[in-house]
Amino acid sequence: MASLFVIQGRDQGKRFELDNGVLGLGRDATNPVQLHDSEVSRRHAQIVETENGYDLVDLNSSNGSFVNEQPIHQHPLASGDRVRVGRTLLIFTPNEDNSSIDLAEEVDIIDRNHPVEGSRIIKAISPEEGGRILAGTDMSASPWLARARSNLQVMYRTALAVSHTLDIDQLLQRIMELIFEWVEADRGCIMLVDRDTDELAPKVFHHRKGTQSSDKMHISQTILDYVMDRQEGVHTSDARQDERWDPAASILKIGVREAICVPMQGRYDMVGVIYIDTFTPPGQMLQNRETNRFSEEHLKLMVAIGHQAALAVEDTSYYSAMVQAERLAAVGQTIATLSHHVKNILQGIRGGSYLIEEGLKLSDTNLVQKGWGIVEKNQEKISHLVMDMLTFSKERRPERIPTELNEVVDDVVELMNARAADANVDLVWKPGSDVPTLTFDPDAMHRAILNVVTNAIDACEDVEGGRIIISTSYEPEEKRACVLVEDNGEGIPPEDMGKIFSVFESRKGSRGTGLGLPVSQKILQEHGGDIRVESSPQIGSQFFLEFPAIIPAATPPPETVTQQLPLSDSGST
Repeated sequence: MASLFVIQGRDQGKRFELDNGVLGLGRDATNPVQLHDSEVSRRHAQIVETENGYDLVDLNSSNGSFVNEQPIHQHPLASGDRVRVGRTLLIFTPNEDNSSIDLAEEVDIIDRNHPVEGSRIIKAISPEEGGRILAGTDMSASPWLARARSNLQVMYRTALAVSHTLDIDQLLQRIMELIFEWVEADRGCIMLVDRDTDELAPKVFHHRKGTQSSDKMHISQTILDYVMDRQEGVHTSDARQDERWDPAASILKIGVREAICVPMQGRYDMVGVIYIDTFTPPGQMLQNRETNRFSEEHLKLMVAIGHQAALAVEDTSYYSAMVQAERLAAVGQTIATLSHHVKNILQGIRGGSYLIEEGLKLSDTNLVQKGWGIVEKNQEKISHLVMDMLTFSKERRPERIPTELNEVVDDVVELMNARAADANVDLVWKPGSDVPTLTFDPDAMHRAILNVVTNAIDACEDVEGGRIIISTSYEPEEKRACVLVEDNGEGIPPEDMGKIFSVFESRKGSRGTGLGLPVSQKILQEHGGDIRVESSPQIGSQFFLEFPAIIPAATPPPETVTQQLPLSDSGST
């Protein structure tokens, strides 16, 4: 299936598979390709399936749509195209016809004594000689090779861009496609070194449409050993010089198979080899005595591509290892941080339990109540922590139902009144009078608002005359709803503004988990919205919880049944 991969922006790493038909792209939650980018319009563009593939159509967006950094209104998408909308960069990958190929049925590495093993080396080129075409020092290069050289860096950058998003097999498939754009090969295969066995293993097989052969691609072990040991690219042919033009020779009956095999030499080690071949049928041989379809220039270009492909593979492997290391580090940080918070909560429960136990021994009801109050408060903490962990740990679709936003916020205010009073903070609730019934997930939104209000109370706790104002509003022109939580607390320093939505970043010390604001932001983003923050140190903060205002579909009123009532004697009903 064709797809778009986000390689830059807030949704980096996401993959959007493109179904048939017309797909919307934008910030609104109704778009199949939804981007959490404030510079992307709510309905920014469309991806339209055509007979030849997919077109990107801009919907008169505010900041425009770009393909390969060129502004477009409607543009057909090709493999590797870079689509930029707002601050988001995506790579387009079309449907691959070779995704289901069984390599064992297509590629066979034959030993030195195999009957098919009859290839001879026509030309060998070192990586240094092939590398001269990249530096532009090969003055004998033809116009074809010069054009290929000018595009090789673009090809490499595209492959690198894809490598940071896709797995290694998809990267190799893209590299093989780039090779077939410049070299008229019939079949191709990329083999990588298996680090466990040090043997070459086929990873990708590709054939030119209309030229697929029914037999396997036989690859000579002798040629592979030569390329790997000497780190040279070779041009081979199975035609014999002494029998090439002998009408009785078997070569005229079976045709000529040519091949180019080049090393994939990376920065540090040999990564693998690229092998391509062509087949000249006997009929074409009789018509044209020049049987070689590959030239020295093809070999030079393939050596250069092999080196660039090796760099891309190394970068992909490094990127995967880096992601894995980051995941392990995140797991370790998560365990350490959560263990610290759970330990603090358990200590609170243990202290409350001790007071309850002492109160029971002394028959002191007040001591028991005090201990139970501590236990109950810590039970609430552990409950909030578990709910935040569950919310943040997995992607979920909001369970949208028609709901009154004011009622959800009113419930949060009622729940937090006691806590605000304990902290000597004045909690003011100003419901918007024009907020209609909206469709959203009330439980999730309740949690998002609750976390922000809790943070606001903590920010005002040490401020004399602490005050929090919570209000709701509805903007029909923008089709947007907003919950505003503003406080006169300590504010957020400019250097901390970029960290407040990072996991486990908390300015509350042992009181905070660092999950509240990231969870609230995640919930708003799942609704197609976001949280906007304005803050000044020692003055206060404003948190705008904004999301698309989806009005429930109108339901027709029930049919009115008129019942004929008997008239009274006076003629009135």
